Amino acid sequence: MQLITTISDIRDHLANARQRHQRIALVPTMGNLHEGHLTLVREARRHADVVVASIFVNPTQFGPNEDYDRYPRTLENDRQQLADNGCDLLFAPTAKEIYPNGLENLTRVHVPAVSEGLCAGSRPTHFDGVSSVVSILFHIIWPDVALFGKKDYQQLAVIRKMVSDLHMPITIVGIDTVRDARGLALSSRNGYLASGERQQAALIRQRLNEIADSMRQSGDVECALIAGRQRLESDGFTLDYLECRDVNLAPISSDARELVLLVAVWLGATRLIDNLEVTLTSAVA
Repeated sequence: MQLITTISDIRDHLANARQRHQRIALVPTMGNLHEGHLTLVREARRHADVVVASIFVNPTQFGPNEDYDRYPRTLENDRQQLADNGCDLLFAPTAKEIYPNGLENLTRVHVPAVSEGLCAGSRPTHFDGVSSVVSILFHIIWPDVALFGKKDYQQLAVIRKMVSDLHMPITIVGIDTVRDARGLALSSRNGYLASGERQQAALIRQRLNEIADSMRQSGDVECALIAGRQRLESDGFTLDYLECRDVNLAPISSDARELVLLVAVWLGATRLIDNLEVTLTSAVA
């Protein structure tokens, strides 16, 4: 596996791949890799001949007082894990390489509707930062396919809409959330949790399953959400949101059957997100 840090070098490498008519897959990450990321890399091999992973801790998707400065940077360990899991090229640019003119008056990509509410309620600039940097990476690499985890469900919806609206010839593949043995969704921010908090955090998935069961049995989404919010708070979480949307993140219509539960909570100083897709057999009450 080759480590590449400049836009000109990654473009040169990929131009050679295109001349050989090879398909290119991209797995964008911020590093501090875990099994969820590595699953994306292995899956990428099924879709393409050349697998590129990017590691870039993007400053524009962090708001004031968020964890940009302390976000774990583990490049050497990440590099070894990517090599062991079949990655061909690691693109790890500096902020100066991606934003040569600085961040002031930076051109940004805004994806309306799906980037509003949910996580944007407490992180209002986050998705503009995500869509903008992913657009930059797509324009640098121009992959045939890009893979994202479904744990960041709203992010995946934002990227899909951006690619569709801007007619980018890129297939977006969403991969199911990878979990630990207790059901906790793998996340780089899990490293902030103390050992006892990890066990508590595993309750998030349990509560989502309970809410989903209640919705299937009664069809009453709002009552199930109210009970779920109360249960999460009694578990010791500080609730950011618990909502139910259709799978495209639009408000639920009366004939909706395919839904998704989305949750964000604080456990101490750590913010955790998760989701669960739910199929109902009867009309929403």
